[in-house]
This record gives sequence, C-alpha cells and structure tokens, in this order.
Amino acid sequence: MLIEIIERHMRAKRMAPSRFGTEAVGDPQFVFQLREGREPRNATVERVIAYIESHP
Repeated sequence: MLIEIIERHMRAKRMAPSRFGTEAVGDPQFVFQLREGREPRNATVERVIAYIESHP
C-alpha cells in the first residue's frame, strides 16, 4: 500500500509528513489525507514512487 511505503521512507529520512507531501507532489496535506483514506490517481502514485526512488 502506498501509505506504508511513504511512512517507511519518512521514518528512514526523518521527514515530516508535510515536507514529504510538498516535495513529492506539491501538497503539504497529501500524507495526512492518505492516512484518512484518500485514494490518489495513478499519475500521483507514479510521482510519489519516482520521488522516493530518486531520494534513496
């Protein structure tokens, strides 16, 4: 699940949810909304994965 991947990345990088959302997709509320059940579009999922892969 995408939120699990994001949470793991944020823990590893010691990154705040708002910072991750802003850097990955330009939305500081992104992670908070995912935690509450938001379903991102495929293009957004691809952007998030690309961001994580480019910041190992």
